[in-house]
Amino acid sequence: MKAPILTPLAASLPSTVPFTGPETQERRQGHHFIARLGANESIFGPSPAAIQAMQSAAGQAWMYGDPELHDLKTALAQHHGCQPENIVVGEGIDGLLGYLARLMVQPGTPVVTSLGAYPTFNFHVAGYGGTLHRAPYKGDHEDPQALLDLARQTGARLLYLANPDNPMGSHHPGQAIQDLVAQLPPETLLVLDEAYIDLAPDGTAPEIPADTPNLIRFRTFSKAHGLAGLRVGYAITSAPLATAFDKVRNHFGVGRIAQAGALAALADQAYLAEVRGKVATARNRLAGIAKTNGLIPLPSATNFITMDCTRDGDYARRVLQHLTAQGIFVRMPGVAPLDRCIRVSLGDEPSLAAFETALPHALKAAL
Repeated sequence: MKAPILTPLAASLPSTVPFTGPETQERRQGHHFIARLGANESIFGPSPAAIQAMQSAAGQAWMYGDPELHDLKTALAQHHGCQPENIVVGEGIDGLLGYLARLMVQPGTPVVTSLGAYPTFNFHVAGYGGTLHRAPYKGDHEDPQALLDLARQTGARLLYLANPDNPMGSHHPGQAIQDLVAQLPPETLLVLDEAYIDLAPDGTAPEIPADTPNLIRFRTFSKAHGLAGLRVGYAITSAPLATAFDKVRNHFGVGRIAQAGALAALADQAYLAEVRGKVATARNRLAGIAKTNGLIPLPSATNFITMDCTRDGDYARRVLQHLTAQGIFVRMPGVAPLDRCIRVSLGDEPSLAAFETALPHALKAAL
């Protein structure tokens, strides 16, 4: 063999990842960022109870984690009022999306999403040869009706919707999601990404039974729980689909330390409430910085604020570049007209103060 023999599909794919990490940018620049405000991590950190649990588990790291994830699945089921058979745990939502695509997508399978929505879902669909159909946003929101219409037109196997949304930070009330589920074509599964649901207003989560067969809901410990570095996410869905993940998942993919940390974080709901309060304070602070500089902070149900730079995408990209040059890591939507914005994660006061200092210089330099 002179070179690796890839499948035609694999050979056709670009060797890229959906996001360029801040570490990659730091290596290119030769210095660290002053403020890390681009990856929607929780700078407020994990629960002290989770830290203690992970420290205790570190001495047991010579053992594999429980491949059945029994304790964590049981606790999640109790938390959500369902059965352990309705829960799937995996390596973050990104990992679980990959497993779902492997289970349900083959070359030519029609899949519906929004133009400009979370690109990792698209990455996995493309990796299994699916055909993506994209509906535009309606203003700053994903458009459930347009997605539904497109699913009916294409016979879509999967319909992806994030609520709250990344990259715009917007959200729909739970009733809108319930209405969407009720109208889905019989062949379509709603892939509901609820990564930011713990930070959203009351009533954002739909009241839908866990065993609903045309719905899978994804949640994570990466955002409100502050455990992005662990890679622990989970899905809530009907038992037959949840069980199907056992056909393809990496059964040792969630390690012993990660399981211990997630279990302790879930139990510490008081700390989660504390984080919500810090998020609300930081949202107000960051929105004020945007307004002071003539930008429009869009309403947010997440741990970031998307700021309308009031011009076109080229201008917003220059703003981002000049922020990066000053040591401020932020990101932006990649598709017009959403790309008129920059997206800034919430942070602690030193990080927000650094952004506040850098922003006016970046806006002026971008003109």
